[in-house]
Parts: sequence; C-alpha cells; structure tokens
Amino acid sequence: MKKAREILKSEDSKRIICIDVDNWEEIFNYVNQDDKHKKKFKYICNIILEGHKNTDVYDKEDIDSSCKNVTAMKFFKGNSNDRIYCKEISMEDKTFVVIACKLFEKKKSQGNNKKNKPIIKNIGKSEYEIIRKEIK
Repeated sequence: MKKAREILKSEDSKRIICIDVDNWEEIFNYVNQDDKHKKKFKYICNIILEGHKNTDVYDKEDIDSSCKNVTAMKFFKGNSNDRIYCKEISMEDKTFVVIACKLFEKKKSQGNNKKNKPIIKNIGKSEYEIIRKEIK
C-alpha cells in the first residue's frame, strides 16, 4: 500500500489534498519552481477544496472502469500542457481526498496515448494510506 501525506484541507475539513510520499519531491519541486506554477497549483487546489468544477484545469481521466477515480490537474493547456495525475478517494469518515500521485510533463497528444495510459491505469489500481496533518 502506498502512502500520501495531507498538505491542504477545506475550511470544513470535508475535503483534503495529499501528495504521494514516493513522488513528493518531484511534485513539490514542480509546483514550487516559480510563482506561475505556485499560483496555478493554488488555484486548482482551491477549486477542489471548495467543491467547484472547472474541467479546463481539473478533470477525470476516464479511460476505462479501472481508472474511473483518476483525475488530472492540468497546468498551462496549449503551452507546456503538464499534468499531475491524481486519485480521488473517500475515507470512512466521508472525507473526500484528492491525492496528487504522479507528475507528467509536456503532454503532447490530445487524448491519452501509450505514454500516459499505463500511468493512469497504475494510479487507478493503487491503494493509499492517508497520513493526516497533526491538529495543534
């Protein structure tokens, strides 16, 4: 079982965003490389935490039933077109969790292809233990 660490939560604590521990450094370095990336990541996270929909920046990656809970944070469509592939789960206490699992830079194809389909399917199969933030 993989592990994911909580980084952000909604005001009512019903939605949280986590990062896969194994890919923490790569994802963290990507989103913190400059203000443009930081702002975009914060914008996408706020949409998720507030329960809004904006398919231009966050959407399902529906290839087949094995990955129906896989989504993508979309960075700079029409430009570098980077993605952070995510997995959505619900915890026993009904907390909605979005786990940032894997960075995929410079997506070139319009649909999903042989480069990113295996990544998406792998995320769909993965199970996670969530490491919650300590409440102080």
